[in-house]
This record gives sequence, structure tokens and C-alpha cells, in this order.
Amino acid sequence: MIRVHQVLCPLEHKGDCELLKSICAKKLNIKSSEIHTLQIYRESLDARKKPFHFSYTLDLTLANEAKCLRHKDVKKIINEAYQMPHKGTQHQTGRIVVAGFGPAGMFAALLLAQQGYRPLVLERGAEMEERMGQVMHFWQTGILNPDANVQFGEGGAGTFSDGKLTSRSKDLRSHKVLEELVHFGAPKAILYEARPHIGTDRLRDIVVAIRKEIIRLGGEVRFLSPLSDLEVENGRIHAVISNQTRIPCAALLLAIGHSARDTFALCAKKGIVLEPKAFAIGVRVEHPQQLINQAQYKEYVNHPKLRAAEYQLTYTTSKHRGVYSFCMCPGGYVVNAASECGGIVVNGMSEHARDGANANSAILVQVRPEDVGHAQLDGIHFQQQLEQKAFQMGDQPYYAPIQRMKDFMNQTKTVQLGSVTPTIRPGYTFANLHELLPDFVSEALLEAFPVFEQRMQGFLDGDALLSGIETRSSSPLRMSRDAKSLCSVGVDNLYPGGEGAGYAGGIVSAAIDGLRCAEQIIARFAPPTQ
Repeated sequence: MIRVHQVLCPLEHKGDCELLKSICAKKLNIKSSEIHTLQIYRESLDARKKPFHFSYTLDLTLANEAKCLRHKDVKKIINEAYQMPHKGTQHQTGRIVVAGFGPAGMFAALLLAQQGYRPLVLERGAEMEERMGQVMHFWQTGILNPDANVQFGEGGAGTFSDGKLTSRSKDLRSHKVLEELVHFGAPKAILYEARPHIGTDRLRDIVVAIRKEIIRLGGEVRFLSPLSDLEVENGRIHAVISNQTRIPCAALLLAIGHSARDTFALCAKKGIVLEPKAFAIGVRVEHPQQLINQAQYKEYVNHPKLRAAEYQLTYTTSKHRGVYSFCMCPGGYVVNAASECGGIVVNGMSEHARDGANANSAILVQVRPEDVGHAQLDGIHFQQQLEQKAFQMGDQPYYAPIQRMKDFMNQTKTVQLGSVTPTIRPGYTFANLHELLPDFVSEALLEAFPVFEQRMQGFLDGDALLSGIETRSSSPLRMSRDAKSLCSVGVDNLYPGGEGAGYAGGIVSAAIDGLRCAEQIIARFAPPTQ
């Protein structure tokens, strides 16, 4: 099989495999009949010059592959199949426990179950149906359940997101993650789209299907089961405590996400090595989706083969601080993602159709450890203080502070809405976000926004809305681990993984890291005999 790059196809013929075969045959100077099979490996929109077109990478089987290998856009495909790890021989003295059922914990538990290890999953939040009910109740009433919210519960924080599956990783595990998602109900197009996404609405059903498969294979999933204590002695975790139950533990895979602050404090108390690291904070900016479409597609706007447009913006300030867009949600909604009483966190989500009136994106500013202190938990305390301050600005509980773009640039309080209607629930409060943001963040945003306008016309639309505060884009600390074994430094059977542990930055990268941790456990231990 060969892989052919740079196969260009007009917009109106997106995904037409017969036409792609013909175009590819012409490119390779062969007959279409010589192509036995054709499979799309990658599809991306090329809008760099006119006319816009789709660029494809295709996998082909041919009658005579050798004569095409000299073409500059052709490569021979090597074996890219994910290889299951070899099983170890060490006897388990207790259960293999996975703490957290976000992407890292979910895919780790799935692999362990597929290999016969019957993992026990402890998730501090609620199962999907209960979680959905509690989140909707919060958005309608402003009454927060700290145990079932946008951060905690089945599927993790990614459940209430755009369901983006982009990853820079070329790790073969990436394709396994996508294939598993398709197996459990995701659209097949995520296997080849350059910017795949599932959408929060479809992702929920997929997460439940994965949980049911883990259980079918002998695993166990317990909800509303936080880690309350760890028995650590002589460099090993002997047991975990959850809901006043002691659970003997052969290995603990800690995939708790970036919002399990009480668990981080417990780890610090138990002597587990945590290191401060850089993170980011900022605001959500909300524009009309049509404005973004016009800016990105220009005369091709509203073309039936083009979806709601996205953007990606980066800038380094004169003081060498990074500013960038993150988790951009076309046709989506700004969501109140609080998980602690008395604090406000904003985030964004989209459904699969991405058909909402507004686009939104986080605009984040880099925060260095020295900006907040050097102690293990100083970054968390910094986040909490800002979240509490945002809450205190609200006219009513959990009403997020918002500001028009024009007022933000003029550093004055907003007193009325313009043409953009905010989507956040349960409500909002007019504010001057400069009174909320640290000075270095405000300064960075004021410097970056005019540059973003030069790169994407309309970004500085005066009626665009900013809401605050976005603090949970990444973990402010990293749980130190051995580069080879992936065990926590000084704790032989603790495997920290995913976003919360500081080793991932999205659904796919977290899932990949969960698989890596699970592979190490499999390579070490023999499956249980009973």
C-alpha cells in the first residue's frame, strides 16, 4: 500500500472517492483501473490561495506500486497498527485502581479491561444521566452541586466541550483512540479530518458506551467515589480509601483531571512529588459565527461544503509573554464551568452540528510559576482567588462578569449589550474585566487584540463579548514521574497521567497518556486469576 499526498479536489466535490481516484491516477500518470482500493487518510481545507480546495492524503493499493514510489508525493506505508503490550508476570497484591473517568482514565481502563485486568474505576462525580441533570439544573438556577458539574463526572471536563480531537502527536496510540471512538459511535470522518470533533451531544453517548464495555469485560466503575486518603508506606501505595472503604491496591493510575484540587492537596500531604509549571488564564471572547465565517472564507462564505469557520491566533508580547486562542468553539456556547462553591469558571462547548449563532474561544495569557509563587500549590491558590473574585463581582450567584470588546479596549465598565447576545447561563453581570484580571494579563490582552484584528478582520468588533474568568485550561502543576516506567518519583506503584498530572492538553493527548500508563501496568503485572 502507498500513501499519496497533495491530492487536490474542488470544494463542491468534497469526499467524492470516484473523482479522487481519477485525480490521483492523473497525478501518478496511471489509469484509474490500476487503483484497486482507495481510502482517505487525511482531509483538510486549503484556503491559502484561490480557489479554495480540499487537500487529501490517500492510501492506495495498486497493481504495480513500485513505479509510483519515485513520485515526490508518494511514500510506502509501513505497519501503523497499534501493538498490544506484552503481559507481565508480577502477582497483584490488591486491585488495579484507576482514579478518574475522563479521557485518560477512561482509555486506560478500557485497555486494561480489554487485556483481562478487570480494573476498578473510582470517579468522584456522577454517572452521565445524573450529571447532565445536575449541570442543567445549575445552569437554570445557579445552584451548584460540587460533586456533579462541568468538571466532575463521567467523561471528565471534556464531556462539556466541543469534543475536539486534534493532537500534534504522531503516536500510533492516537489512531487507536480515534478507532475506539468510532467503534463506540463517533462519525467515521474523525479518522481522516484534519480538525476532527465529535460535539458534546454525541460525546456523552460514546462515553456511556465505553463505560458499559469496561463493565462487560469484567471491570467495575463506581461513581460519587472520590479518593479521601492514600496509604503510602515504604515508597508504595498499599491501599486507597474511598467512601470510608479501604481498597487494597496493586497499582493506582491517577487520572484525576486538573480540577481535583483536594486530591492534589492530599498527594502533597502524602509526600508525592508535585512541581509547579506554566499554565494560562484569560477570558472567553464571543463573536457572531457569521462574522468569523466571513473573515475566514470571504467570498466563499456560506458555501454548502464549508462548515462553521474556526480560527487559531497566537502572539508574543513585547514582554515575551504568550497570548493565544484555545478551545475555539464554532457555533457554540460559553458555559459556566464552576466546580467549587463561591467561584466562577468559564469554558466553551459546541454540539456536533456547530449551528449556534455565536462562536467563542478562550484567549489565554501565559502564567509562569514565578508569577504566582514557587510552592507546590501556589498556582492552584492563584486560580482559586481569581475564581472567587469573579463570583463576588456577580449581581447574583454564579452570574459571570462580561464586557463588550469596545469597553474592554477603553477599560470602562459595560452598561448595555450591543448586537451580540451572551450565551452563558444562569446569567451575567456587566463589569470591567480589568478589575478582575491581574495587570500582566490585562496588559497582554490589550497588546495582542489589535494584532489579532490584523490577522482576522472583525476580531475587534466592538460588540463582541468577553466573559471571565477562564482558569482551567491546563494544570498549574506536574506530578513528577519516571520517564521510562511512568511511576511517580518515589512511589513505585503510582502512575500519574493525563491533563491533571501535567502530561496532556486535550482529549486525544490525555487518552494517549492514559494508554501509556495502562501499558506500563500491563507490562508489569499478570492479569488477575480470579
